[in-house]
Amino acid sequence: QVQLAESGGGLVQVGESLTLSCTASGSPGSIGVMGWYRRASGKQRELVATITRSGITDFADSVKGRFTIDRDAAKNTVLLRMTTLKPDDTAVYYCNAKSGWKSYWGQGTQVTVSS
Repeated sequence: QVQLAESGGGLVQVGESLTLSCTASGSPGSIGVMGWYRRASGKQRELVATITRSGITDFADSVKGRFTIDRDAAKNTVLLRMTTLKPDDTAVYYCNAKSGWKSYWGQGTQVTVSS
């Protein structure tokens, strides 16, 4: 089992930056890909960014060039650094970790970008 604890959400203004953190516990050594997804009000959940154990990253087109994702294997932590935030980035952000065929989710953290 893997538990994910997220932090770092909040209310920011357009153009500002925010960093989300997710720490895995339980059996973090079994985790392969980690990432962040988001769900805006009235919309389906979508991928934001992922990172493999070897550091290969993938980003949604809407965040490329603005968001970065980093992974600290020693701390079992993944960071999502978000810059130049836009109102369209407003959503609940969920941390995800994949271990074998299992997929684990955090409880979600709200990010609100105010214009």
